[in-house]
Amino acid sequence: MVGLLASPVHRYDGRPGTAVPDQAADRRERLELRAGVGIVGDRYAGRPAHRDAQVTVLAVESLEELAAELGVAPLDPLLARRNVVLRGAEVEALRGRRFSLDCGDGPVLLGGGRPANPCAWMDLVLAPGAHRGLRGRGGVRCGALSDGVLRLGPAVLRSPVPLDPAAAGRSRARLPRRSPSP
Repeated sequence: MVGLLASPVHRYDGRPGTAVPDQAADRRERLELRAGVGIVGDRYAGRPAHRDAQVTVLAVESLEELAAELGVAPLDPLLARRNVVLRGAEVEALRGRRFSLDCGDGPVLLGGGRPANPCAWMDLVLAPGAHRGLRGRGGVRCGALSDGVLRLGPAVLRSPVPLDPAAAGRSRARLPRRSPSP
């Protein structure tokens, strides 16, 4: 895991402003998850409307490819406001799948759900064109299905489907279709 984020407040509220809100306090070295609740200390924890979107997961390669396409310097992955940023994980293929992440403290089970679609703030906080460029590769919203801890550093991702690390940053629209897992 190359990035972890939890925020007690919404940083990108309403229409994009003219300045990037301060976010240093939201960066974490560790996240505690509770089944059916989400990330302890995050603004969405325990909210019924976010039951299937308590944790967002993003492949850092999505932002690396986007930066190359836009011709800009490397982008800060935590400005995309995803809770968990992974390297070498085909995150977009986890939609509709149960998968686990294990940082050495035992596996944390997540239920991959709908896409984490980018918002218009991406054009301000990342680079002009990022809002459109992240469509189809902005990550996956997940439900927390078990209690556990996620930490920065090496992690093991277990999935019911084979994942291709080379496809980690590609748009879902460019990936081959897979049949849903049982």
